[in-house]
Amino acid sequence: MIKTNLTILCSSILIFLVISCHQTPQPEADYNPEERLKELNIILPEPPQPVANYVNGVRAGNLIFLAGKGPKRADGTELRGKLGQDITIEQGYEGARITAINQLSVLKEMLGDLRKVKRIVKVLGMVNSDPSFVEQPKVINGFSDLMVEVFGERGRHARAAVGMATLPRGQAVEIELVVEVYD
Repeated sequence: MIKTNLTILCSSILIFLVISCHQTPQPEADYNPEERLKELNIILPEPPQPVANYVNGVRAGNLIFLAGKGPKRADGTELRGKLGQDITIEQGYEGARITAINQLSVLKEMLGDLRKVKRIVKVLGMVNSDPSFVEQPKVINGFSDLMVEVFGERGRHARAAVGMATLPRGQAVEIELVVEVYD
């Protein structure tokens, strides 16, 4: 009798574990990054199109790898220049924020719904910098701060913020990222 009850208990636990492992976690009902964008008065533009032989993003399993984007405004102009030379930290911060909006537009196009974002995993921020400029993290905070404003704790990510001798078309920043998504 004890052996039978123990067998039933073990079988029940095993079934529970198997079912639990196969359930795909879903976002909470109140998780709505698109509503948060509205609250921030941010309208996502059409995603910037690649300027060479690559795509905006590639999905591999539950990860999306987004190609580098820069601070292209909705009117088509870009923030161009070199930090520490002709661009201030504040202007660079704003450029990184514009870049975040561009990356969000790519994610929206790829996913259809930003509630499918489980976590912003990794950010690589490249800053067009004068050799003496060492405040790259302050510039890329424009990107990181917006990710946290939109996604909350899910927006906190690992990050590198590095200086570059130049960037395509002389843009002030270029940022790529890795995002984990729900099925």
